[in-house]
Amino acid sequence: MAGPAFRAAAVRVRVPATSANLGPGFDSLGLALGLYDDVVVRVADSGLHVDIAGEGAETLPRDESHLLVRSLRTAFDLLGGQPRGLEVVCANRIPHGRGLGSSSAAICAGIMAARAVTIGGDAKLDDTALLELATEIEGHPDNVAPCLLGGFTIAWMDAGSARAIRLDPAESVVPVVFVPAKPVLTETARGLLPRSVPHVDAAANAGRAALLVEALTRRPELLLPATEDRLHQEYRAPAMPESAALVERLRADGVPAVISGAGPTVLALVDEAAADKVAQVAGEGWAANRLPLDSGGASVLPLAS
Repeated sequence: MAGPAFRAAAVRVRVPATSANLGPGFDSLGLALGLYDDVVVRVADSGLHVDIAGEGAETLPRDESHLLVRSLRTAFDLLGGQPRGLEVVCANRIPHGRGLGSSSAAICAGIMAARAVTIGGDAKLDDTALLELATEIEGHPDNVAPCLLGGFTIAWMDAGSARAIRLDPAESVVPVVFVPAKPVLTETARGLLPRSVPHVDAAANAGRAALLVEALTRRPELLLPATEDRLHQEYRAPAMPESAALVERLRADGVPAVISGAGPTVLALVDEAAADKVAQVAGEGWAANRLPLDSGGASVLPLAS
């Protein structure tokens, strides 16, 4: 059986940063943010060439071990076979190891690019299959879902398959991220979680997660109570004490603030009137930025745009 045919022209994929958990929505809720990595992939005659600019340029591998390349390879296998060679150019803007979905962005960029550069790729790997493949590589769907779909997502596993629905967050919500200088490995943060939690804490989180769906989409005035969490943030605090302290300080001032993903970035969900003032709260040692919400998710763009 003949292998797949590939486009001669390069393809460009843009993927957004994401914030998962959002307080009580552990491993299930995610939000796409307007901060992007761009990846250009071209099928070459032979070999592998990887060029990286921006975040991770000094530390990321430029060989088959690169997460984006591994994701490309996995998708090509599903699409029918590997190209003779690859040229990959990454323009990274999403901070690494900060809880803003850089790994999910690399995975989604890789599988989207593989599909786009393969003739007939959309038919062989549809959007449902993309989500399942991204989840298989990442291990859980809470970051890959908003990365692929944009907006505010609810993700879950059903009989081993990833599922997600996308909702539109309220237009008045302005994300402000506080990014510290030092990363925290996701494995480190996840390793601090207990095997079980008190039933009363699980019940409290279930209620808050349900409330968060309403608050983030229709009633932002409820975001402070809706972002309360008892399942993961307190347990992870020893790995990121400065982040935990900032969350506590912001919430004491009435600002809905959470640890973004596995941390150590802090995410505040405010309105336009408060965004600039809140961004000044953290002080030295933090890069504070207000970001737009991303509504489109991962996309294939013209090379010249």
